[in-house]
Amino acid sequence: MLQHINFKFVLKVVGSLCLSEILFLLICLGISVYYKGSDLLPFVYTIGVMAAVGSCFYLLGRRARMNNASRREGMLTVTLTWLILSLVGMLPFVFGGYTPSVTDAFFETMSGFTTTGATIFPEVESLPRGILFWRSIMQWQGGIGIVVFTVGLLPMLGAGSAVSQIYNAETTGIIHDRFLPRIRQVARRLCGVYILGTAVLILLLWLGPMGLFDAICHAFTCISTGGYSTRNGSIAEFQSSYIEYVTSFFMFYGSLSITLQYFLLVGKPGKLIRDEEMRTFVVLTLCAVLITTLWLLYRGEYPSLEENFRHALFQTYSIISTTGYTTADYFSWGPFFWSIAIVMMIVCGCAGSTTGGIKISRLVVLMKNLRNEFKKRTHPNLMVPVRINGIIITGQLVSQVLAFAFLYFLLIFCSIILLTLDGMDFVAAVGSAVSAMGNVGPGFGDYFGNFSQAGDFSKWILSFLMLTGRLEVFTVISILHPAFWRR
Repeated sequence: MLQHINFKFVLKVVGSLCLSEILFLLICLGISVYYKGSDLLPFVYTIGVMAAVGSCFYLLGRRARMNNASRREGMLTVTLTWLILSLVGMLPFVFGGYTPSVTDAFFETMSGFTTTGATIFPEVESLPRGILFWRSIMQWQGGIGIVVFTVGLLPMLGAGSAVSQIYNAETTGIIHDRFLPRIRQVARRLCGVYILGTAVLILLLWLGPMGLFDAICHAFTCISTGGYSTRNGSIAEFQSSYIEYVTSFFMFYGSLSITLQYFLLVGKPGKLIRDEEMRTFVVLTLCAVLITTLWLLYRGEYPSLEENFRHALFQTYSIISTTGYTTADYFSWGPFFWSIAIVMMIVCGCAGSTTGGIKISRLVVLMKNLRNEFKKRTHPNLMVPVRINGIIITGQLVSQVLAFAFLYFLLIFCSIILLTLDGMDFVAAVGSAVSAMGNVGPGFGDYFGNFSQAGDFSKWILSFLMLTGRLEVFTVISILHPAFWRR
């Protein structure tokens, strides 16, 4: 029953990624040495464990047939990569005693690698610099997708057709095939775009009232739409409108497909204007900013129009980009804004971006399909295909989008029930489930700032939602289905 899954391929790729992860741990170790932090030995021990796990996996898969990989190997590789890196990546927290339990350490690490940004630390400023940098660099890796690094790694391992299977298992959205003939070249280019955007943001933040260490950490977590901060009060602690506007722009930038980011950087704005998903995203976010600004003015939250607009702009892009930075306690803005926030947490950014959620492209497909159904009620013989950017979306793909949306909401509803069983109040459970599934970060109510008060069972449920949401639902759920393991 299991013989048709190329397990050696999976083990070799995951092992190679674990070994490459040592580089990032060594950087954190260097920071710990430089700042003489208490996290020196925890990183040394973690590097040893990562080397052992990576070597073991690689040796078990060393004779793998690297050109014989199907979609199942792709899904299994991606899911196992996230799990193994989260399990080993939590060890600095465990060895250093920075978290009260293994559950908390796993929650923090899964939140990091999935770019969710939900934290269990009420006092992050008490953590040593190496640990703070590890939290940030986890999100930076998760943003570009650990598996995109795999795409660059596979040619060295002798893989061929396997590249597209890995890429499709990790990337977000509904159309993946347009780049497959030259996927390795595109992956390298997209990594370049990601690194360039990170470097520009570091410079811009450093020019403001931010030290170099804070600028690097926040650039990593902003460009990845992750949201971890080195400060207890997130971006609000810097008390700088300049920082808030810069991060607002880059949260918007991070919400775009990384291919659109490339066109923006090479001076081809026409590509953005002609992209239907991009136009829809801009309209939705502008409407959300306008409505939120008017709501804050109506409530008299801030003394000036600019201040109301700035907070509305920042929190809108923070939520819809699934970054999760805060400049204010938006839970105190009232139930009307909670409703807007929930919608933004569900819809989120563009396909092919680092954001979570359903994605704008799927929303467009669902709305156009609904429009066509209304037309068919009065014109039963009318045949109107769903199109995005002039491309006809097949009936099979529309069905996949409908199935995705159904499964997405089903998981949220089931999780809300389980969270309330563990003692969360209903509003907090809704906010936490939607936030975790969309990789947003902050919850509602008592869990707005951090999840330290959540029960262990709730943390495991939310960790599962983070992983499932980050890997586009079907990747993880398919592995749990018995049919995945049959011939």
